[in-house]
Amino acid sequence: MGLYRDEAVVLRTWKLGEADRIVNLHTLAHGKVRAVAKGVRRTRSKFGARLEPACRVAVQLYRGRGELDTLTQAETIDRFASLRSDPGSFARASAMLEAVDHLAPETGGDPDRHVMLVRALTTLDRVDSELVLAGFFLKLLALEGVQPELASCVACGAGEPFEALDIDAGGVLCHRCRHGRPISREALEMLRQVLGGQLGAALRRPADDATAEVTAIATAAIESHLERRLRSVTVLDRH
Repeated sequence: MGLYRDEAVVLRTWKLGEADRIVNLHTLAHGKVRAVAKGVRRTRSKFGARLEPACRVAVQLYRGRGELDTLTQAETIDRFASLRSDPGSFARASAMLEAVDHLAPETGGDPDRHVMLVRALTTLDRVDSELVLAGFFLKLLALEGVQPELASCVACGAGEPFEALDIDAGGVLCHRCRHGRPISREALEMLRQVLGGQLGAALRRPADDATAEVTAIATAAIESHLERRLRSVTVLDRH
């Protein structure tokens, strides 16, 4: 492919040698890209600070024959300064990046996930709410086709009322079939809002037991799908 340009969000970076850095990017047109940024750890590097996790950048890369592309230019589009100033918000952003890093395919375009990530970071930059992260996790699951079933009992097909939700079973359960975690009516309605395209309405709700319940459900669901614990969630639990 040679030289190409794209828009990207920095997912993760780590050191390579004495001066270089490997960067995991999620791009609009090319999906997840792993590249080497040469010399960026030197004091006089032009774009080292632009390649921090959760930065949105316009990039130029070169694709050669090796496994890593070479990052030749990076210009800042948005650093999401507000979320960087708050440890809790940055931990939520880090959890988003970690989930995308694990879920994004290694090859091919992934524009829906990219747009979803940019919108979530933009919202988190403006709104300090745990529901931003919960909503992002739930929408990622929907994109994967594994969002929880909320309209009928996953065991017998019965309608409301529902009394429990089992992540491994795939959704809500009625009184006769209940197992897993209990679910409140308030949390169920909030889950439906988020997955029904009404995240904005859910975000206007003050933090309470129901928002904490939805966050716990969404986190358990994404970790079950990934079959691993998100390290960033462990950090977030301390804030």
